[in-house]
Amino acid sequence: MTTSTPPAPTHDPPGRPTFVRATLNLGDIRPHPWDREAAGREELLDGLVAAAADPPITLWNPFPAADRQDAGETVMFRDAAWDRGDSASFAVRNAADGALLGNVTVRWTDREDGLAMMGYWTLPAARGQGVATRATEAVTDWAFATAGARRIESAHAVGNEPSCRIADRCGYLPEGTLRASHLFGDGAYHDEHLHARLATDPQPAHLP
Repeated sequence: MTTSTPPAPTHDPPGRPTFVRATLNLGDIRPHPWDREAAGREELLDGLVAAAADPPITLWNPFPAADRQDAGETVMFRDAAWDRGDSASFAVRNAADGALLGNVTVRWTDREDGLAMMGYWTLPAARGQGVATRATEAVTDWAFATAGARRIESAHAVGNEPSCRIADRCGYLPEGTLRASHLFGDGAYHDEHLHARLATDPQPAHLP
């Protein structure tokens, strides 16, 4: 994996964990920060609209993007979070044509303590190809190496088995079940499985 990091202003005190924009080069796929450039690309906005209407995403990872205007506002919200250094949302794009494949987001839950939370989704055409696993693992390694994260958690609904498999493959160890812990897209609270990975954990041995 190679990275490309454009210069970005920061107002954080020295030593404070922060996310600084970077594009991660995984060869055929590239997690790229959601930014103003993305907000001006209709194909990426259309990809967000399609994702927001996809049933699994609507259930497990809902976000507002009913049309291009909504999608553009979502992109700008994520761009502003990059500016603050408190959340890093990557558009996972095809390196060949720039098409949207998915999204990976890592955000601080306790910034001073280096504690963060990981989330991810892919569009239907990108599922079953290892895209989410590769992108999530790359963003995880990046957050540990460059942002000062010491522990990253991943929580998913018990019924969301694909997310569980991705967390396992990316070295997020299962730690238990959180009862009725999150309100999902169906308007109900679901139990969640909690996984976590520490900066000191070994690199994962991928499951088949």
